[in-house]
Order: sequence, then structure tokens, then C-alpha cells
Amino acid sequence: MTTPHTSPAVPAPAPDGGSALKVVAEGVPSSVRPDPHADDGRRPVAWLHIVAPPSYGASPSVRSWCSCGRDIFAAGRARALALIADHEQHRTLCPLLDQRREAA
Repeated sequence: MTTPHTSPAVPAPAPDGGSALKVVAEGVPSSVRPDPHADDGRRPVAWLHIVAPPSYGASPSVRSWCSCGRDIFAAGRARALALIADHEQHRTLCPLLDQRREAA
């Protein structure tokens, strides 16, 4: 609520009754920080997506995907565990991942 004697552009006094004005809102950084979303040149190449429902009786599922063209899906506990092991082996053998290791 504004009164006829105040202007909305004039800062209000501090809540403690003092005359100090608030310069920066609480929680706002006062210094310039580096951009957290800056591009560092890294790109994801291989993914392993695991869905494990909280119930022991429910069937887990796994999807292994790689930029080289690999896209494998498995459902069921035994097949999911086998695909996880296969994905780990693929990460050591994939030519795209090998090129990235050599470049680093």
C-alpha cells in the first residue's frame, strides 16, 4: 500500500528501524561468478539407464546406448545384470570411447 506522500521508487527504511538501506537482496550473489553452464567440450558418448523398481518381485530393466550405434534393451534380473556387465565391457572396447581417451 502506498500513501500519497511516498513514491514507489524510494527504498523503504530497514526493517529494524535503522536508516541503512538494503543494497542487495538476500540470497543474491554480490560478485560475478563463472557461468555454471559453460561448454567445456565434453560430450556424453555411452549411457546405461537402469530401472529397478522398489519391490523385489518387480522386474528391473536396463538400456545400454552408445554413439557408435549400440542400443540394447534387457528386462528381467538375469538379463539386466548381463547387460550391465556387457555395457562395462563395451566401454573398454568402443572405438569412439577409445578415441576420446587418446585425445585426453
